[in-house]
Amino acid sequence: MWKRDEAVKPTSGQPATPAPVVSTPPASTSAAPQPESRRIERDMVNIGKSVVIKGELNGSEDLTIEGQVEGKIELKDHVLTIGPNGKIKAELFAKSVVVLGEVIGNVSASEKVDIRENGSVEGDITSPRVAIAEGAHFRGSVDMAQKTSKAASGPRPAEVKPQPAPQPVMQAQQAQKVG
Repeated sequence: MWKRDEAVKPTSGQPATPAPVVSTPPASTSAAPQPESRRIERDMVNIGKSVVIKGELNGSEDLTIEGQVEGKIELKDHVLTIGPNGKIKAELFAKSVVVLGEVIGNVSASEKVDIRENGSVEGDITSPRVAIAEGAHFRGSVDMAQKTSKAASGPRPAEVKPQPAPQPVMQAQQAQKVG
């Protein structure tokens, strides 16, 4: 390390004294964040745009897909990101799903589904929170009921739907009799 500092001193010229003082702390500081950033990278996996996967994908870390996947993707407690080049024909199950590319298949997230600008989803979405950006494409249905309230939300729509429906019909019949 001391030889490296000496090599830096001749190249820097006049600021030889400040350079080692300044370069030494950043070197130790940069050495500390590198393992932390490596830990972050270990918790996040990238599938490149030239990779094609057919089958079932399971994992216990965040995943970004730029390539093609056909089958099933399951990351129950982690974030699944479909990159701008990603082309997915699969059923997706994750804590959170971010779509920048193309997904054909049903998407289930325990927290949130986010379809960003230029993202595309063709399939049904099941998640308590759904965000669809302007410029995104979506074709399918959305179920935003939470797991704990599914039983409670089932009877409520059944009770609510019949009540409003007869009223407009009765009003229409009355209007026909009057007119």
